[in-house]
Amino acid sequence: MFKKELRELINELQTEETFKEQIVHWHELEGVEAKTKPFPAFIHDHIQKALRTRGIHELYTHQHSAIEYAQKQENFVAVTPTASGKTLCYNLPVLQQVLKDPNSRALYLFPTKALAQDQKSELNELIEEIGGEVKCFTYDGDTAPTIRQAVRKAGHVVMTNPDMLHSAILPHHTKWVSFFENLKYVIIDELHTYRGVFGSHVANVIRRLKRIAAYYGSSPVFIMTSATIANPKELGETLIGEPVRLVDNNGAPRGKKHFLFYNPPIVNQALNIRKSSTFEVHALAEHFLKNRVQTIIFARSRVRVEVILSHLQNLTRKELGSKSIRGYRGGYLPKQRREIEQGLRKGEILGVVSTNALELGVDIGQLQVCIMNGYPGSIASAWQQAGRAGRRHTESVIIMVANSTPLDQYVMNHPHYFFERSPESARLNPDNLIILVDHIKCAAYELPFKKGETFDGVDVEEVLEFLTDEQILHHKLDKWYWMTDAFPAHGISLRSASQENVIIIDQSDQGQEIVIGEMDRFSAMTLLHDEAIYLHQGIQYQVELLDWEEKKAFVRQVAVEYFTDANLAVQLKVLEEDESKASTHTTISFGDVMVNAKATIFKKIKLSTFENIGSGPIHLPEEELHTSAMWLSFSKELLQDYKEEVLEEGLLGLSQVIRHVAPVFVMCDQSDLHVVPQIKADHSEQPTIFVYDRYPGGIGLAKQVYKNIDLIVEQVRALIKQCPCDSGCPACVGSSTNQAHAKTIVLSLLKAIHV
Repeated sequence: MFKKELRELINELQTEETFKEQIVHWHELEGVEAKTKPFPAFIHDHIQKALRTRGIHELYTHQHSAIEYAQKQENFVAVTPTASGKTLCYNLPVLQQVLKDPNSRALYLFPTKALAQDQKSELNELIEEIGGEVKCFTYDGDTAPTIRQAVRKAGHVVMTNPDMLHSAILPHHTKWVSFFENLKYVIIDELHTYRGVFGSHVANVIRRLKRIAAYYGSSPVFIMTSATIANPKELGETLIGEPVRLVDNNGAPRGKKHFLFYNPPIVNQALNIRKSSTFEVHALAEHFLKNRVQTIIFARSRVRVEVILSHLQNLTRKELGSKSIRGYRGGYLPKQRREIEQGLRKGEILGVVSTNALELGVDIGQLQVCIMNGYPGSIASAWQQAGRAGRRHTESVIIMVANSTPLDQYVMNHPHYFFERSPESARLNPDNLIILVDHIKCAAYELPFKKGETFDGVDVEEVLEFLTDEQILHHKLDKWYWMTDAFPAHGISLRSASQENVIIIDQSDQGQEIVIGEMDRFSAMTLLHDEAIYLHQGIQYQVELLDWEEKKAFVRQVAVEYFTDANLAVQLKVLEEDESKASTHTTISFGDVMVNAKATIFKKIKLSTFENIGSGPIHLPEEELHTSAMWLSFSKELLQDYKEEVLEEGLLGLSQVIRHVAPVFVMCDQSDLHVVPQIKADHSEQPTIFVYDRYPGGIGLAKQVYKNIDLIVEQVRALIKQCPCDSGCPACVGSSTNQAHAKTIVLSLLKAIHV
C-alpha cells in the first residue's frame, strides 16, 4: 500500500474539505537549537566517558545547573518540557555520589510503577557503560519476595512509588537500616502530579521519611523534576517542607510543532450543538494511522478510551492488524502496560488510546502525532500531552478536538488564552486534619513520638492526646507508643477518597475467575453497578454482580451496541459556616458540609448515535462524605419574578459552567470538585450553588474557589456572553437546560454577584 509522509498528511489537513473548515486555529512552534555547557570538572571520569560513548559531549544548560546545585547539597526542582533530558539531572549526581562512596544510597519516587520500570532500564544501561558496581532495583508490589532482601541490603538505587514507601518501606524501616543510614538523595519525579488529595498524602509520607532518616542519622538532598506549572518552587517546598532552588533554564532542542485547534461542525444551528468530538477523533486518527504514522490519542475518561479504541480497532483491523492499536489506562494490569510501552518503543504498536496515564514521562518512543479528545482541563496537562509527540529534531502535529462543553468552546474561541497564559498553579494541603491524623498514626507505629517533638515543624501534641483518648496510642514517660494490633498504613489509600478498591473479576471462561482490573469505590458506584457495561482493552464486559460488601465486581464478556452512564443523586447539608462575604443580592460562603450520594439509575446509550435506548435502577447503599465547600446564595427578592422551573434551569446552567471553569483555577481534575445547585438550600431556604471537595475533610480546593470567585465569575460571564446561541446551548449553559430563558437568567444571576 502506498504510504504518505507526515508533511503530505499535514498539507492535506489544510486543503481537504473534511478537515480544513474545522481547523479554527493553526499555531506553529518553530524548532529550537540546543544550548549546552561543557561537563563540570568534578564529574567522574568514568561517567564522562560513558556519556561520550552515548554521543553526549556536553550537557544542556538545565542539566549543568542541576548538577552544580546537587554538588552543593542544595534541594532543587528542574522544570523543563517533556523529552528534555531531565533524567540526567538526577542520575548524574546519584552515580557521582555512589562512585565516590559505594555505601551511598538513593531513593527514587515515581507516581506510577510504569515510570519506575522505564527509568530502571535507562539507568541500568548507563551503569553498564560506566562499568561501576552500582546496583539498581525497583521495589513495588510486583517485586518477588525472594529478591526483596537483596534490594534492602545491596540496592544503591531503590526505585519505588509513594504507595509502596508508605505501606511497605517506612513501616518496616528496621529491615532497611543500612539504606536509611546512608541515604544521600531522594528523587521525586513528575512533581506536578503531587497535588490535591494525592499530593497532600505524599507530603505527609515525606515527613515520615525525613523523621526515619533523621533517626538513622541521615539528611538526604531532595531532587525534583516537573512539567511546566506556575508554582513549581512553591509546590516543591510545600511537598518536602524545605527551601528549594528552581532550575528552569531549558537547553534542550525541539523539533517544529504544529498545534491545531479543531472544532467539530455544528449539527443543530438553533441549539449550537456540534458533532461528537469522538467521531472527529476517529476520522483524524484514521488519516494518520492508515499511513502508518505513529499516533497517540488522549481521552478524558476510561469509558471514552474504550469507546474510541473499539471504533479504531474495527476500522483498522483488516489493514493494520488488531494488535497495532491498543488502549492504555489505570486499571490495566502491570504486565499488560509493560507490553504496550515496549510495543510503542519498538514501533510494533502504531496507535495508542490513553487516559492521562501516558502524560507522564514513560518512554514510548518517537510518536509523531498527538490527538486530544477535548481540552484536558488545564494548560499544564495539555502541554504534557502535546509533549508526547515529536522528539528533539522531528516535526510533529498536535490536534486538540473540542467537545461541545463550555470550557472547550471557550478555549477554541480564545486561542490566546491557551498560548499566552501561564500554566496553572498546583495546590496541596499537607495539614488537612483527616490526612494529617492518618499519617501521625503511621508515624507513631514507625517510631514513638517524644514530648515536645514536632512532625516536621507541625505541633501535633493535641492530635497525640486525641489518639491516646481513642486508645490508639499509649502515653508513658513522655513518649507516645502505638498500642493496637492493626497496621495503620494498610488501611490508608494515598490516591482515592475511599479506602478500598473494588476488584474486577472476569468469569467469561467457565469455572475460571481472572482478575482484570480494579477501581475506587466512588467510581464503582456509577461504573460497576449491576448490568453496567464495563470496557477493558476495547472488549465489552457486562457486570453480572457487584458484591458491595466484599468489594468485588463479577463481569462477563458481551458484544452489545451500547454503553452505560449512571446518575448520582446528591443531598447536601451545611454543618458550619467559617467565612462569608455578602453583597446586596448574593452571599458567598465557605465552611463544612455533609454530602450524601447515591447512585440511582443508569442509561443505555447507543455507541453509533449516542442516543438513549433504555434505563434501569441501581440498588446500592448511600455513601456519606463530610467535607469543605463554598456556596453562592441568591436572595429571594432578586428571583421573585421567576417561576420555579425557570429558576431551576438558570441554577443548573450556572452550575454547569462553574463545574467546567472552577477546576482550571485550582488545577484539579473535574471529578475532584463537585457542583450541586439547590432551589431551596436546607440551611437558608435560598437558591444556592454548592462547590465541594470530593474528599473527607476537604483538601483546600473549595477554599481556592472561594478565594478566586471574582476571577471565576468573570470567566464564566465572558464564556456565556461570547457564545453565539440565543437562549443557551451545550457550549455555554449546558445540555441539561432546555428552557428558552436559560441563558438570560444565568446572565442575570451573574450580574447580581459582586464580590
